[in-house]
Order: sequence, then C-alpha cells, then structure tokens
Amino acid sequence: MKLSIISLGALLLTSAGAFTPTAFVASRGGAGSALNSVPLAGGMSFDRVCREWRCKYTGDKTDSESLAAVAGVVEKHLSTIKGLSSGVTVNRLVCGQCLDFKLQITMPLDDYGPWSENDHSPEADFLAALKGIDGVSQVETQTITNMII
Repeated sequence: MKLSIISLGALLLTSAGAFTPTAFVASRGGAGSALNSVPLAGGMSFDRVCREWRCKYTGDKTDSESLAAVAGVVEKHLSTIKGLSSGVTVNRLVCGQCLDFKLQITMPLDDYGPWSENDHSPEADFLAALKGIDGVSQVETQTITNMII
C-alpha cells in the first residue's frame, strides 16, 4: 500500500521533522504518487529512510555478556526485520571504545511510511528485550536518512 504524498509528508513531519519535505510535498502530484527523492539543502536528496535502534553495553567487546545478549536479541528478530521490505538493508555497528551498539534498518521511502504507521514493528519488542539485559543502558531510537553516495 502506497501512502499519498500528503500522508507521507505528515508522517515525516512527526517522525523526522528535520527532513520535512514541505516544498516537495506541495510540488508533487496528487495522492498515490510514488516518491522518487526528497530534496535537502546543498543539492542533496534522499529516497531511503533509516530507523536506528541503539544502546550502550558494558565490558570488553570481545567477551561482554551484555553485548552477547544484545546479539541474541538481534538474531531473534533478524528474519522479521529483513522481511520488512524487499529493499531493506540492516547494518550492525559496535564501538569497542565508547561501548555503542547500533542496529540501522534502512528502506526505500515508499516502504518506510507503512512501517512507521505500524509503530516500526518489531521495535517495541526489540527495545523491551534490550532494556531487560543487565549492563545495557541508554536504549534509544532515531529516524534519519541514509543514502549511499
């Protein structure tokens, strides 16, 4: 199901306000139009949106019990996440110095709207599992653009 341009614009206003395509929404066709890209300053644009799930873990990256438990949560949800969109990419980032763990789920703009309307499922379960791990803190999310250039 494709969102109308107006619906998608409203969605971006509430979920990714820094990237609101106000002029883009007004200049595009009517309901049902597929989005190609949304312009940004400096000649940039985006047609892929990323939802990042992140937290801090404790211990050394090579033997951290909390990081190992986080990996188990990822493994449990990975097939569901990869099934969200035929264009989805999933990136895992681990920093051994600042103890960051991040999972970035990026998909085409047209697929992001329906996922957002579904509360980014399985996000709630994933985050709840992270919050239940001893040694995990600062469980957060962020919606950003993510373009290969």
